[in-house]
Amino acid sequence: MAASSELVEHEYAGVEQVDEHVAYWSKQTDGTRVIAEDRHLEGWQDALRYRYARYLEMKKAIEDNEGGLDQFSMGYKKLGFNKQGDGVVYREWAPAAKEMYLTGDFNGWNRRSHGMSKDGFGVWEIFLPEGIPHSTRVKTVIITHGGMSLDRNPAYGTFFMQNPETVLYDCVYWNPAPEWTYQWEHPAHVEIPDSMRIYECHVGMGSNDPKVGSYREFADNVVPHIARTGYTAVQFMAIMEHSYYASFGYHVTNFFGASSRSGTPEDLKYLVDTCHKYKLQVLMDVVHSHSSSNAMDGLSMFDGTDHLYFHGGAAGYHSMWDSRCFDYGKWEVMRFLLSNLRFWIEEYHFDGFRFDGVTSMLYKHHGIGYCFTGDYNEYFGYHVDVEACVYMMLANEMVHTLYPKVVVTIAEDVSGMPTLCRPVEEGGLGFDYRLAMSIPDKWIQILETKSDWDWDMGDITHTLTNRRWNEKTIGYCESHDQALVGDKTLAMWLMNAEMYYNMGTERWPTPVVERGLALHKMMRLVTFCLGGEGYLTFMGNEFGHPEWIDFPREGNGWSYTHARRRWDLAFSKDHRYKFLLEWERLMYEAETKYPFCRPNMHQWVVLNRNDDKVIVVERGKRLLLVFNFHPCKSYSDYRIGTYWPGKYKCVLDSDAWSVDGQGRVHWDVIHQTSPQPWNNRPHSLQLFMPARTCQMYYCFQMEGEVADDEPDMGVQVAPVGGPEKPIGTVDETLATGAKTGTTPAAAPAVNGVHEPAKSETGKEAKSVAGGKDAKASAATKAPKK
Repeated sequence: MAASSELVEHEYAGVEQVDEHVAYWSKQTDGTRVIAEDRHLEGWQDALRYRYARYLEMKKAIEDNEGGLDQFSMGYKKLGFNKQGDGVVYREWAPAAKEMYLTGDFNGWNRRSHGMSKDGFGVWEIFLPEGIPHSTRVKTVIITHGGMSLDRNPAYGTFFMQNPETVLYDCVYWNPAPEWTYQWEHPAHVEIPDSMRIYECHVGMGSNDPKVGSYREFADNVVPHIARTGYTAVQFMAIMEHSYYASFGYHVTNFFGASSRSGTPEDLKYLVDTCHKYKLQVLMDVVHSHSSSNAMDGLSMFDGTDHLYFHGGAAGYHSMWDSRCFDYGKWEVMRFLLSNLRFWIEEYHFDGFRFDGVTSMLYKHHGIGYCFTGDYNEYFGYHVDVEACVYMMLANEMVHTLYPKVVVTIAEDVSGMPTLCRPVEEGGLGFDYRLAMSIPDKWIQILETKSDWDWDMGDITHTLTNRRWNEKTIGYCESHDQALVGDKTLAMWLMNAEMYYNMGTERWPTPVVERGLALHKMMRLVTFCLGGEGYLTFMGNEFGHPEWIDFPREGNGWSYTHARRRWDLAFSKDHRYKFLLEWERLMYEAETKYPFCRPNMHQWVVLNRNDDKVIVVERGKRLLLVFNFHPCKSYSDYRIGTYWPGKYKCVLDSDAWSVDGQGRVHWDVIHQTSPQPWNNRPHSLQLFMPARTCQMYYCFQMEGEVADDEPDMGVQVAPVGGPEKPIGTVDETLATGAKTGTTPAAAPAVNGVHEPAKSETGKEAKSVAGGKDAKASAATKAPKK
């Protein structure tokens, strides 16, 4: 890859010389500017030009015919139900329909009394001067040219409820009186946070009880916990209406409808407003990659044809998902999808989107049976859906132009498509972040197939850092995908049946539990620090949620047992789950005080030594993170190379008492670097590294700097401004948020300032075998709890 600067200094020449490649391509305005930072794209410049030209063509057509993206994306103000004076006008696009009628409670379900008229563009319209009563059911009746009469839900309808008599979903006209309309109390949007720490969640699963949780319950009980733990954004799944609950919200039937299982549209507004109260950015899991094939509730076969919103024939059917694939080249489909994004931003104050199934959108083969290797031939050619690419470019252009500094877009793509997260004006698709989907798969593979002795440190660091350097990435250990039925959470992989019997704090942890807790903490921190420029946690995994996710279905007797979150475990003072939750909070507090997981921050893998099972990382500004994955070897005086010379102090420790560690690392010891180069770094220091632990060290005073105040240990004890409570004390209800425990004071330093010691044998590190019962040196041994 080329350097990001046009000028490269050559010391031997004594002058600045121009990188001709960067200089040339950075001036291009035809969609090939992305080549400046990726020389491998040069062979695909024609494909990039073609894609960008199609984007400009569509954008100009929208400007000429609709007044621009701003007006075009307000299609929900034109189509669907809209107030007009005292009446209501209803419009629907269905060019293949022979006749169309509106029926419902308002006319006693007379299917022929309210006929609609059609314009030259296939849009049907009816005006009801008397209006439609609020919260009454309506349906569209379509008469096909073949004589069929089809009852359909309006495509732009905003609320749908299941009819207990027919089991089908009916559109409900939603227009509450002013006194029943939710009044927003907080800012409409939260700007993009400096540190993107995302809490992925499902409102229906958000209850501790085996039931479908509500928007208001989630707002009152879970949102405070999210904020207090330290997340900066919340990502909601399954908001768009979906008739099949077990689809996890990914088989959308009604794109403008807020799922009625969890409450009304006003309840959803309350939830979003509550998130904004806590300064949480609110993202929505939007599904524009496909639509449910359910014709009775959704868009499929809407007007009797298979090609209204979708491709006709096999091209319009996703064989793996049993769903319909949009035809992104159609004008009204483009209006529908762009307006859908605008609707959720304007009407519900969402701050951004996680686009699901982007791989399926990018390629005509939808990634089915395809193994992506990173060869650029896989990303360009006739198998790419250019019309879908144009839609994504227009969508990103629209939201980023209309809502600058607010809207975030995240792409779920498994293929590794180059330019996915580069600006549209450069020729990219315009997303802000992509998900690092290989990371959770790697962790599952390791836990499923390897013993602790066989963990490969190089393989782990490669997977965590294997991303496009100039495209931002969201790293994560596990999302909802990893916990779906047939798999299980990381905590369950680590501890299995022991989670049922041996998580109590009344006894010492068993070896399995001790190992599980230790590795769970380490896996999260190493992913947090190396996996990307942002981080994501799925609801419940912050405290090591046991078991798996399984929605009610015939196969499990329609049970909700595994479609909920066991908050009682997280906030129980008698169980060890609280320690995993505390670790999550401490990681985020550390990142807030000492930023490291953000765009454009220093990252360098100093060491990934497989025989010692040690990983060392430089991250952010003066942070050194050390990981000892060895099952039983602790190292004293382990020499580590570093870029920054000066004094270091521990600011985060997985072996801390407050997170159920053994307290073997002294936090008050100051570590001074020596000028001895090590690990290809100009300076080095020596540290004590207990087995299966990780620590973060901060260089609080560089050589030559005036001494500043030493970093406090607030990261490891009580949150700033929070109440101090003894270990084991937790808040009794979920609504009060996470526990705020303190740790016992660190033992006094033995030698004060810690000078690197040399061993008599000349070795730079000494291992201490024995795991939990290992005896460390006098300078590092701490009393047990």
